[in-house]
Amino acid sequence: MSGALTVLVTMGVSGAGKTTLGEALAKHLAWPFVDGDALHPAANVAKMASGQPLTDADRAPWLKAIGDWIDARAAAGEPGVVSCSALRRAYRDEIDQGRPQVRFVYIHGDFDLIAARMAHRKGHFMPPSLLQSQYDTLEPPAADEPVITVEAADGTEAQVAAVVEALGAR
Repeated sequence: MSGALTVLVTMGVSGAGKTTLGEALAKHLAWPFVDGDALHPAANVAKMASGQPLTDADRAPWLKAIGDWIDARAAAGEPGVVSCSALRRAYRDEIDQGRPQVRFVYIHGDFDLIAARMAHRKGHFMPPSLLQSQYDTLEPPAADEPVITVEAADGTEAQVAAVVEALGAR
């Protein structure tokens, strides 16, 4: 598969499986991967860990860091995969503005499924108590956005297959 300079952004609410799918896609495609959570400023991590949702001002340096990572892939002539909640259209617009290589992979899942996943997740800074704020913020991608949608209820292998198929159909 060519996928020249494609950068996939696995997106969705916390607990949807962005990192799991991102790592699986990166392994399958042999592309670099970065967990977008690692690009958050320390203040953002501390705020979320204390149970406070982020504001748009909090997210600004994080979205810039994600854009910088994507730009570094382009400068190196490499594809890549990054996980990022990208819950609002404005955030996605910021990420893909001037970056035609970006394709979002939206992991769609219902609240109960994601809440159950979060309840069993260990060692993550995002508490399950913030899940409702994620759904309140979520603006699902529109048809005019560069998006591939997969279902959170599907296994990772099926999700990877769906993304690879969608990329091959381009």
